Amino acid sequence: MKLGILSDTHNQIERTQRAVQLLANAGADALVHCGDLASPEIVTVCSVLPCYFVFGNHDADVVPELEHAARQHGVTCLGWGGEIELSGKRIGVSHGHLAGEMRPLRAARPDYLLSGHSHAAIDWDNDGIRCINPGALHRANPWTVALLDLSTDQLTEFEITR
Repeated sequence: MKLGILSDTHNQIERTQRAVQLLANAGADALVHCGDLASPEIVTVCSVLPCYFVFGNHDADVVPELEHAARQHGVTCLGWGGEIELSGKRIGVSHGHLAGEMRPLRAARPDYLLSGHSHAAIDWDNDGIRCINPGALHRANPWTVALLDLSTDQLTEFEITR
C-alpha cells in the first residue's frame, strides 16, 4: 500500500488539487493530511481517495466545518492527533504543534509518526520511530508532498510546481 502524505495546505485549493492528483497518479492508495487544512474545501479535494486528517493550529476556527466535511465525504478525522493502522503498520499522525499530542503518540511507539507544522520536508529516525514531515503547500520553497510505500518503507518526495 502507498500512502500520500501532505500538510499545511492553508486553503490552497488549486495547489492541493494538483498535489492530490500527482499522488494519485504516483499510486497513492490513501492520503494523510497532517493539518492546517484551513477550510472544508480541502477535505473535499482530498476525499478522492480514502483520507485521514488531523487539525493544525490554523484549523481551530473551522473545526466544526472540517468535521462536517469529513462526515459528508467519508473522510476520517483524527482530531488533534491519532493513530491508524494500514497494511499492518501503525501510523501516528499529529500536526506537531502540540507537545501534549505528540508525547502519547511517540510513547505508543508507532512504526511511523507523521507531522507537519514546520513547512519543511523531513525524514528522520527518532529512537526507532520513523518521523516524516512531507513539507507544505503554502509558505514553503519548494512546495512538497510525499509518498510512502508501506511495504518497502521507501519514501518519495514530490515537488509541486508553481
